[in-house]
Amino acid sequence: MIVWLNGPLNAGKTRTARELVSLIPGSTLYDPGVIGGLLRSLLPPQRLVDAVDYQDLPMWRRLVVDGAAALLAEVGGVLVVPMTLLRQEYRDEIFGGLAARRIPVRHVLLSPDETILRSRVPHHAEFPAASAANARNVHRAENAGNASGAENAGNAHRAENTGAERNPADAGNARTAGHARTPGNAGAARNAGAAENAGTAQNAGIAGIAATAGNAGSDRYAPDHIARYREALPWLGADAYVLGTGALTPRQAAERIADAIRTGAAGCCDIVQTPEPRAETTAAGVLLFDEDDRVLLVDPTYKPGWEFPGGVVEPGEPPARAGMREVAEELGLELADVPRLLVLDWEPPRAPGFGGLRLLFDGGLLPRDTADRLLLPCAELRGWRFVTEQEAELMLPPVRRTRLRWALRAREQGRPLNLEAGVPVG
Repeated sequence: MIVWLNGPLNAGKTRTARELVSLIPGSTLYDPGVIGGLLRSLLPPQRLVDAVDYQDLPMWRRLVVDGAAALLAEVGGVLVVPMTLLRQEYRDEIFGGLAARRIPVRHVLLSPDETILRSRVPHHAEFPAASAANARNVHRAENAGNASGAENAGNAHRAENTGAERNPADAGNARTAGHARTPGNAGAARNAGAAENAGTAQNAGIAGIAATAGNAGSDRYAPDHIARYREALPWLGADAYVLGTGALTPRQAAERIADAIRTGAAGCCDIVQTPEPRAETTAAGVLLFDEDDRVLLVDPTYKPGWEFPGGVVEPGEPPARAGMREVAEELGLELADVPRLLVLDWEPPRAPGFGGLRLLFDGGLLPRDTADRLLLPCAELRGWRFVTEQEAELMLPPVRRTRLRWALRAREQGRPLNLEAGVPVG
């Protein structure tokens, strides 16, 4: 089991988590921020240029799930996870991945008063060591005349300036390659545009990347963070067990969480357990339209992004019938007729997925009174919406966006289309 302590920056998640570990026998602290720090060493610098927050990297989200599963397999018991998750689609991806591995999650939101959060902003960071390292790594110009040098945070091999020319082969510090050290420069000179961070290849252009996932690096992001937390509160309050911590110490908060887990007040997240595919799959989706010719999209709880009603075809099941079954299970709607095929799209395998065949069918028009009676299973879907093609372009991931575009063209032309990786063939 996992106890996920969510909350804004400076809510005391890590301190509360440590206290909670002492109260739950056989529990272990699991900090996904460590994975965020490792990505600086694992990923090429150019992959990090546009990343303000490590949570935006799909690799981080996958490793958080894989790391939790591996740690539980190793130590068992309960994992206590102090980590901010403000984007609902990231919550869906991570919690859905854990559910697919049959790992239940109890989601707890630490909710201090906003005035308390703002009072902590200038003085404290959730991960102070990483924040300090990041702050020191912002566009330091230590080389005389070179404004783009980046300081190597914590470099143990920094040499005092003696006025002598540095040897370009000196691996203990920055390679100045023929640039003379100036007597007044007592730090580590950095050749223009290059930073030789041991184990962390960060050039000056990426100095502002956050050092820990979920905290946007340093306190200077905190005001924006509070605004994003405020925007996320509606879905957080509906999804998590909310604990007001304004008047509580970390120990008191941990005691209340432990009690809520014991009594069931902090229950497991109700997420459908969709097993991860281990080979190619065939999936069938059904497009349903309203009287304004808008298409129905649904919002799954177990994966990010909007989707078409549908799901994986079971062994021995006809794809069109699978689509009808999924519509009944997901929406409580029984289709009278077998839907007509619009597109068959071969999806190539791309790690960590295996690809397979993806079919979209035309489920026809839903009268307004029928649409008003749609039912949603809370464990699988949280919402539905009829949208125009232009609106769908902004809501769907790229692969599904392309598939929908061709399905609508096929519907207009009255004939199915055969696609390979989203491109018509034949």
